[in-house]
Amino acid sequence: MTTAPQQQIARPSLTLVKDEPPQPVEGAVVEPQGAEVATRPEWLTAIYEHARTHRLYAPQISRGYGRLVRRLIDGYHDDHPQMIATAKADRKAARGDAHAEARAHRLVQDRRADYRRHRLFYALKTGGWAAFAGTGVTVTTIGAPVLDIPLALAALGLGAWHGRHCTEGHQGLPTNIDGATLPASGIAPTAGDERVLTALKGLGFNGEIIQPLTRQPDGSSTMTVDLDDTVTALKSKSEALAGALKRDASMVDVSKGAHANQAQIWMADADPFEDTRPSPLVQNPGPIDAWTTGVPVGWGKRGNTVRLLIRNQHTLIGGTTRSGKGVGMANLLVGAAMDPRINLRIVAGKENGEFDALARADVAATYFKPNPTRLLALTRALIADMDRRNRILGELGKSKMTEDTIMRLGGIELIVIDEVATYTSSGSHDERDQLLENLMKIAAVATGAGILLVLTTQLPQVDVIPTRLSMNCGTKWAMKVDSGTQSNTILGSGLAGSGGPDASKFDPPRPGLGWLNNPFAGGTDLARSFDLDEDERGEVTRLMKYAAKLRADAGRLAGQWDDPIEKALLSATGLSSAAGGPNRNGVPGRAAHQVTPAQQQQAEAMRGALAAMDSLGRDVAQTKEMAEFIGEPMTADALGALLRDGGAGGTVKITIPGQAGRVNGYQRADIADALEFLTGA
Repeated sequence: MTTAPQQQIARPSLTLVKDEPPQPVEGAVVEPQGAEVATRPEWLTAIYEHARTHRLYAPQISRGYGRLVRRLIDGYHDDHPQMIATAKADRKAARGDAHAEARAHRLVQDRRADYRRHRLFYALKTGGWAAFAGTGVTVTTIGAPVLDIPLALAALGLGAWHGRHCTEGHQGLPTNIDGATLPASGIAPTAGDERVLTALKGLGFNGEIIQPLTRQPDGSSTMTVDLDDTVTALKSKSEALAGALKRDASMVDVSKGAHANQAQIWMADADPFEDTRPSPLVQNPGPIDAWTTGVPVGWGKRGNTVRLLIRNQHTLIGGTTRSGKGVGMANLLVGAAMDPRINLRIVAGKENGEFDALARADVAATYFKPNPTRLLALTRALIADMDRRNRILGELGKSKMTEDTIMRLGGIELIVIDEVATYTSSGSHDERDQLLENLMKIAAVATGAGILLVLTTQLPQVDVIPTRLSMNCGTKWAMKVDSGTQSNTILGSGLAGSGGPDASKFDPPRPGLGWLNNPFAGGTDLARSFDLDEDERGEVTRLMKYAAKLRADAGRLAGQWDDPIEKALLSATGLSSAAGGPNRNGVPGRAAHQVTPAQQQQAEAMRGALAAMDSLGRDVAQTKEMAEFIGEPMTADALGALLRDGGAGGTVKITIPGQAGRVNGYQRADIADALEFLTGA
């Protein structure tokens, strides 16, 4: 057997070496080896992370400066363009009435002047801030780092502050992220907005919010909504809207915004009519331009003073006993007394002294207590005077009284008939039909001549205020009444019961609170009359002293001017009711300055005859013995003639104690009655 030769196998040489550290992979985090490395402080790390998260506040700073620019522009314009546009719209609406158009044009000019002053002031203020900012930039550019750094940080901080998500807006009111003013609570008004929108939807209106529910400084809230229907339609359901918002009708108000479908909704948390308010005239009596600015008679829901213009409108005020209609009328009368161009003629419905204060001050041109015959004579005198006034207007080429023709026509005739039911209710007196016909004629055609009626009643019924009379009363004030029918008699047919104003539903009723249809304010709304008291505080008497001074200076007190109405009444009745008659108490008579020389002689003869009876100690006397008492040159025949002409009549059969039979003579009562009729005393 053959064996293969064996070969020598070489063994590898092994060398002990140290392991090399692994090479780092690019992009991987390598844990430091060897000595410990110092770490960043936690507070610095927090600042770094905060700055990185907020991207160095760049978006917030840019947003803040954007808001500042918008506020600058808004502040420059403010509300002046809107006010100018409104004034121009009023001027356009006044076309055809030269006086109203001129007044509206002056208002446009005043609004524009206000806008120019505002822009000048704002430009000066903005320029000052711009100069201050420019100075800061200059200092930053050329100054030392010790100034650069604080100024730069201040500029960045200003932008960041105004760019934060919830900041303080104008006048300390919170604003939302878009800069819109939010309620004072600082909470977004979503819930309040939704309540209003839900209430509107329940009434059949869909709305888009233009201005969210905003708390005002007086505690009320406002909201602007674009509707899918007109504001007029919403106004007709204002009481239902108040109920849906869990408020009384007096706590919600709806007005028109920028267009016919934009509603401005106002809400209060308390009843604005709960407390009484004094008349502003008590503290600040003064001349009133009743034609242009109106008479302050009360206040509205928002606390605004309600003024009634005395021009081109008759007025009807109705309400039950103690509803406050008398106070409402008193406010109108007192204010009218402050305008000497107004001739006040007052026909009382009761025998009390409610209007005596105006007579005592000689402010009332005419004043008498219940007397249907005299009222009929007054209406006839007014109709005759209307014809005189219309002739003057024709000569002037005008169709109606204007402010510049008031005194040319003889002033504004304001005839106040209190408790008109005393004179117009069925069966009240024999002359009722003729009186009603005259009143309806005056209401229909006398306004243009400046003859205006003010009627008050606690019986708002058709037989008292016929439709032909009420429909011509443009100003209507319905205070608490007993039924919707009575409310409709005052305000207009069909309103109560169809969602409109209903004066029978006041809960609680408050004296002087009522639905007021003021044609010069453009609609019907709640108003409460100012508190004006005569019985306890004597406020009317005090104000009439001031009114008397105004009228005396203008030569317009009763008796100072030639009054055609009182002349007509004196001619028709033989008695004067100027300033309430000779005794200023509403009882007509013959004032001393109206007695002729012949009548003065007759009165003296009557006084002598009565003195003779006093001397004789009896109530009858013969003409001869009375003439002997009076003395020369009086004779029995002359005395008899004077007594007959003075109204005492002829002699009658009398019995004289101690003499047989009956003789001719006079009785005391006949002479006394004639003297009272002749002199009013």
